[in-house]
Formats: sequence, C-alpha cells, structure tokens
Amino acid sequence: MNHLAPVGLTADSADRRVMPRGLLRGEWFLGVSVALSAAFLLFGERLFTMLAGPLGTAALFIVLFSAILGAALAVVRHADHLAELLGEPYGTLILTVSVAFIEIVSISAVILHGDSNPTLVRDSLLSVVMIILNGMVGVSLLIGALRHREQHYNLQGANAYLGVIIPLVVLSLVLPTFTHATEGPTLSLIQRAFLIIMSIGLYGAFLAVQTGRHRGYFVEDVDARAEDHAEAANGGHPVARHALLLVAYMLPVVVLAEQLARPIDYLIETLHAPAAIGGIVLAVLVATPEAIGAVRAALHNNIQRAVNIFLGSVLATIGLTVPAMLIIGHLAGLPMILGVQGVDMVMLLLTLVVSVVTFASGRTNILQGAVHLLLFAAYLLLMFQG
Repeated sequence: MNHLAPVGLTADSADRRVMPRGLLRGEWFLGVSVALSAAFLLFGERLFTMLAGPLGTAALFIVLFSAILGAALAVVRHADHLAELLGEPYGTLILTVSVAFIEIVSISAVILHGDSNPTLVRDSLLSVVMIILNGMVGVSLLIGALRHREQHYNLQGANAYLGVIIPLVVLSLVLPTFTHATEGPTLSLIQRAFLIIMSIGLYGAFLAVQTGRHRGYFVEDVDARAEDHAEAANGGHPVARHALLLVAYMLPVVVLAEQLARPIDYLIETLHAPAAIGGIVLAVLVATPEAIGAVRAALHNNIQRAVNIFLGSVLATIGLTVPAMLIIGHLAGLPMILGVQGVDMVMLLLTLVVSVVTFASGRTNILQGAVHLLLFAAYLLLMFQG
C-alpha cells in the first residue's frame, strides 16, 4: 500500500488521478494549437484583412509557422515514446511517415489555396532533400564526431536506403527535365502514373524489408535493442495514449497549413522573393523536428537511429509525397513542374554521389560532417546567386 495515497485509494487509483493532471500540463500546446485553429477558422478572413501589409502579414506568418512547428515537435516527442516502446525500426518509421503526412498536408494547402505556383512541389522536395542530406546529415555527423570521435552504424541498412532513394530522386526530380513527351520539365499522364505506381511499390517493398526478414539491417545491435524494447515495454508508457496524442497534434496542422498559404504567397508575389523561398519554408517546417531527433541521437552515440531518421525522411518524402502531390495535382487540374535544372541539378546529383561515399564504410567522422555542411552552404548561396 502506498502511504502517500489518500485513505480509501489504492496506489493505482491515486496514479490514475495524478496522471490526467500531468498529462494536461505536458500537453498544453495541444490546447494552444486547437485554439489557434478555431480562431483562424472563425475569424481568418477578418484577421488577414485587419493585418494586411508587410508587418501584419509577417506577424501572422510567425504565429502560424510557430504553431505548426510546435505541433510537429510534439509529434516527434510522441514518436520517440513509441520508438522506446516498439523498438527500431518501427519508431523511426512512425516518425518519418508522420512528418511526411505533415509535409503532404502543408504543400497541398499551399498549392490548392494559394496562387498557382507550378514549381512549389519541386522546390519543396529539392529543399527537403538538400536540408536533410546536407544540413541534417552534416550537423549530426559533425556533432557526433566532436563528442564521440567515430561512430558506427549498420552498413547494410544505409545501403538499402540509398539503393531506393537514388533511383526515386533521379526519376522524380531529374528525369522530367529530359523527357520529350511534354513541353518543359514535366511528365505526361502515362509517365506520372508510372512514377506513382513505382514510388509506392518501391516504398512498400522497402517497408517489407525494413520490418520483416531484414529488420536487423536497421538496428545497431539486435540483442541490445531487443533488451531496450523489453525494458521500455515494462515501463508502463501506454502505446495507445502516445499514438492518439500523435494523431491529435497532426490534426491542427491541416487547418493551420491552409492559412499559411497566404503569407507565403505574399512573400513571393508582393515582396518579389525567389520562388524557391516557398519551398524552403515548407522544407524547414517539416525537416526541423526530424533534425532535432537526429542530432539528439548522434549526441547520445546512437548514430544508427540518426541514420534511420535522415535517410528514412528522404525516402518517405520521395516515396510518399511525390505520388500524393501528383495525384492531388491531377485531380485539381494544376500544372506541376518537377524537373530541376541548372545549378540545382548539379547540387542534387553531387549530394547523392557524396552521400554514397559518406555511407559506404559503416563509420562516421568529423570530415564527412564538414563536407555535407559545405554542400549545404553552397546550396543556400546558389539559391540567391545562381
């Protein structure tokens, strides 16, 4: 009997009384995001009219961006809890699919409710790939190497990721520049249908490998991870609660992302910012939560989880977002330019080649992190001085 429990209550019943209070304190941002969603649903038009102009629009952009980012960070937090309960690779899989859903919702909201921008999907996808494979990989490897000198991961898992990522990226973002069935860097209806089927098929085949017969490719030590999973499972964190909260945090994103389209359009159309800025904004929005998870894993010397996060994020982005955007664009009758050109193509292909070299040894060091950060800096420079 717990002597601290009130008379007539068992320890379990006392815990059940305390848990909802702690839950409310820990999940206060869910109430904030729901309240903001309701406010924009009811008074969105009035708010955008009252705050028309650069300063007002900037304020609305900051509020919306912060709210969506906060919800995405909460999704990562609950995905981490599920990772402890379910073990790898399921935890990372939940995280990457959840963030891919946020990305699909955000891009869809902007292209459907904002001004027509046929390159937004391409710019967003390119930005996600460059931010993750250069920025996120660079920071994670650099910080991990500074703290732990050299870190080890499962080489077979990294090769499996890259073996699917490279053809999907090239077929989605490079090949449309060279096709002749349509004018410009676009795809014909048959080509888009093939890309949709192939992307979903390859991603499904990868999931079967990742969660089935070759699950050991994606964990550093199968026995150690199994023990960690058993300890976490006995820790009393209910899977259903974290899964429900993860879904609950994603719901306000659907509403808030639609409102974010207006400030992004204002930034590009009125202030004459580069068209790629819209893609960068959406990419930062979806990549930041995963970047935090990857850096945290590298700091704790769990580079295997970091590798699963950033390579899994790129794979989910291409394997899920591309077919989703092609289907939405076709149903909405929106033009969509996918092929990258000029310096963007050079940087994309260079990033893929360097990534193959980086993940070819099963070990990471400080030089690899520095190279990827340099490529990310070059990408940012060429966006404005291409």
